[in-house]
Amino acid sequence: MKIDRAGVPFIAAALAPAVGLAAARRPGWATSFALLGGFFAYFFRDPDRRVPSGVGLVVAPADGRVMTAGPSDGRWAPPGAWRQVTIFLSPMDVHINRSPVAGRITRIEYRPGTFLPAYDERSNDNELNEIWIDHDGRQVVVRQVVGILARRIVCRVSEGDVLERGQRIGLMKFGSRMDVFLPPDADLKVRVGDRVVAGESILATLKTDRAR
Repeated sequence: MKIDRAGVPFIAAALAPAVGLAAARRPGWATSFALLGGFFAYFFRDPDRRVPSGVGLVVAPADGRVMTAGPSDGRWAPPGAWRQVTIFLSPMDVHINRSPVAGRITRIEYRPGTFLPAYDERSNDNELNEIWIDHDGRQVVVRQVVGILARRIVCRVSEGDVLERGQRIGLMKFGSRMDVFLPPDADLKVRVGDRVVAGESILATLKTDRAR
């Protein structure tokens, strides 16, 4: 399994003292740092995924548990009417983020904010990065939202990029959440409490120019 390059400094920072402590015959401390390095390698794992094919499919942008599935709260959503799916990522989930749909990125907006737990409603004021995707003439918005442990958003796409469904777009470090905002006629396929897998689980179907 691949390890995302963002994890290399963390893994090295843990394994270097592990080697030094082992050489100094401090096996207890060496083992502790080695285990920490193992956790970082596990956290930054980047498994391949089998992305489903089909017109109008919306796939999960992240691994985790569905916190919200239904009409969006106008206080926190982008302007307009949307249906929203929110996914909470625990520190044990894969943290590689993927595009929920194919399309062209029309806007990316970063907003600084707080670092409250991602499952708390107040986390709507947390630091976030919002990616707008034109999918066959319809707008889909995906938000990377930090949590109490996640203090850095990594976004590896730019405005104008053309994405494939399930394509890697970045990651968030150490626990976080992702919001997906869909047109109001989106047919949601998940419920609160469901576990989803990035790039594989189908969140919803959309009517497109070919299906309307």
